[in-house]
Amino acid sequence: MVEKQALVIGASGGIGSAVSTELTSRGWQVTGLSRSGDGLDVTDEASVSEHLGRLDGPFGLVFIATGALTSAGHEPEKAVKEVTPEALAGQFAVNALGPMLVLKHVLPLIPRKAPATIAALSARVGSIGDNRIGGWHSYRASKAALNQLFHGAAVELARTHKQATLLLLHPGTVATPFTEKYAGRHKTVQPEEAARNLVDVALGKGPEDSGRFFDYAGKAVPW
Repeated sequence: MVEKQALVIGASGGIGSAVSTELTSRGWQVTGLSRSGDGLDVTDEASVSEHLGRLDGPFGLVFIATGALTSAGHEPEKAVKEVTPEALAGQFAVNALGPMLVLKHVLPLIPRKAPATIAALSARVGSIGDNRIGGWHSYRASKAALNQLFHGAAVELARTHKQATLLLLHPGTVATPFTEKYAGRHKTVQPEEAARNLVDVALGKGPEDSGRFFDYAGKAVPW
């Protein structure tokens, strides 16, 4: 990795903050950006361009820890009749458009001829093959879109950055304000444990894994 320089997008969130701390404990120099701390709006290309344009790099690891379960006050849908254009568009903006804009503008900040990893938080519920109970239509679709966007980008990146790795990561159900209303009976893990797992996976994969979707244990998740 390039001098162990890392960039964490969404660094003020539960997972992003824990990932930053974990990387620092492993000797990485971490640059963090977030909406609350820096005014970064990942859904606004001008904001993404401005904030990333101020950085020098190169970064050996970029971790995109942004995302949302709700949009503009719309709760995850339990039925098709609850889907609204506003919720669907809002989820796509945060969960798919945002990380893709970050990817677009971070590429000049990763090395072309040295190993580098860009990892984005996805979610198992974005898996079409694993969807057996329905519901959460906007959130599921936005994460499935993110998976497709990054998978396609990995194909392209393999031609120009042969040592780069793009990863989609499912963190499990992490005990943060992001999930506290929706965890239900799902087993949760603390952000610190999730961060250790995610960093292990991100640093343990290579170009042969680029464009793939893994869970916190490093196991492949079906599309």
